[in-house]
Amino acid sequence: MKHQKIINCLLISLALASVSCSRFRSIERSEDWRLKYEAGQKYFDNKDYYHTSILFEKILPIVRGLPEGEKVEFYLAYCQYYQKTYLLASNQFKIFYESYGRSQLAEEAYFMYAYSMYTASPDFELDQKSSIEAMNAMQNFLNQFPGSQFADKASEVVELCQQKLEKKEYINACQYLKLRYYQAAVVAFNNFRKGFPDSKFLEEAAYLKIEAQFKLAEQSILSKQLERYNSTVEFYKELIDSYPSSSFLKQAEPMYTASLNKINFLNRKKNKS
Repeated sequence: MKHQKIINCLLISLALASVSCSRFRSIERSEDWRLKYEAGQKYFDNKDYYHTSILFEKILPIVRGLPEGEKVEFYLAYCQYYQKTYLLASNQFKIFYESYGRSQLAEEAYFMYAYSMYTASPDFELDQKSSIEAMNAMQNFLNQFPGSQFADKASEVVELCQQKLEKKEYINACQYLKLRYYQAAVVAFNNFRKGFPDSKFLEEAAYLKIEAQFKLAEQSILSKQLERYNSTVEFYKELIDSYPSSSFLKQAEPMYTASLNKINFLNRKKNKS
């Protein structure tokens, strides 16, 4: 009995789906663009973005320039967004903004142009070109619409993009150290500090710069050791000055002490020659 009820429910569902599909095909084949327009709106309201897209793409060449054309293009951009084709959506929102700059929907379209681009941006481990573009677009939005209802969300996106770029740069610097490219690591940690002066990673980066410089000095030829050990000492002093209670001081002290001993040894050797 229970199985029969399940079968009956499935048959009813299939029948309803068949009727719905037949109705859609009838609308799609119709020559009446207004019928397609009204049906597309209903599909959109029901979150059926696939069928909305099909109908609106068919009537777009007809309604472009008409009052309905504005809404059709705007809904099409959202259909692409909700179907997770974010780059297509971003481009469509941009086209809408450029075509309907005086529309009441222009502000939202500009925001969604930038937001769709942000949504399409990859995790921090990958290339962050799209994050940079999204951040710049969103900053332009804030400059153009400072009192926008989307301002808080736009500011959040800018901050999230900055965090992704920050983490990307920090991980890259750490990777140089891991791969034993010590000179490149020192440069990368210096650039990171300049590029992200408020980063939560600065303290650890200051310590890792000491480690990279110390290991660079250790593997250097004799003529460059004195200069590079001196730099290790300077980096250690920078860590103390910036973070006098740093948890990394205990790890940095042996490198500082070893560098001082090496400097004294190299200076004595230099004076004897």
